[in-house]
Amino acid sequence: MATVSSLPPAAGLAIGCIESAPFAENSYVLHRADRHDCLVIDPGFEPEAIVTWIDDHGLIPAAILLTHGHSDHIAGNHHLRHRWPGLAIMIGRDDAGKLTDAVANLSAAFGVAITSPPADRLLDDGDRIEVAGCTLEVIALPGHSRGHVVFRVPGPPDLIVGGDVLFRESIGRTDFPDGDFAALAAGIRGRLYPLGTDTIVLAGHGPTTTIGHERRHNPFVAAAD
Repeated sequence: MATVSSLPPAAGLAIGCIESAPFAENSYVLHRADRHDCLVIDPGFEPEAIVTWIDDHGLIPAAILLTHGHSDHIAGNHHLRHRWPGLAIMIGRDDAGKLTDAVANLSAAFGVAITSPPADRLLDDGDRIEVAGCTLEVIALPGHSRGHVVFRVPGPPDLIVGGDVLFRESIGRTDFPDGDFAALAAGIRGRLYPLGTDTIVLAGHGPTTTIGHERRHNPFVAAAD
């Protein structure tokens, strides 16, 4: 059963977190306190809980943003698109094929065969997304998957919606078919660790962390000397 919580506001945004079984994947709902539109990021296997959170807060989603195309991060797309037919789906260009391919998104291996509607917008490194009163920068961070991206919302402090790149004292798996530990470590060191110490990271699994904490304590990717 999904675990639903409201996280402390960050970068001017209210944040809802819906942790869904069976992989304890975190889906996020972000919105400005003075607006009724919102963003849904990485809707997982319990989309009904996401819909309930959105309805309870009087919101209407403006877009689905996906950090990558693995099944536990896209499983709710069909359900949300059915409820809100005009809802745009955005994903990194090199992971877009996973949306409609159950082998590539790893669900076929579990005997489930999850697919999603195709993407409405393909995202590239450096793109800016302006929706629901938010401006997000797209940062390409391959390694967990070829087309993985993270989303940066300027603060202070900055907010990173990090998917399966950087967890609290851990990192995303790199043993999948298009995984690459060297690329993941280089991206964390080169694109995330230079951000401010207080930068908040909303992880795809597990608790929220900060860049400063991971620089000091992450055993998998040490900060560069």
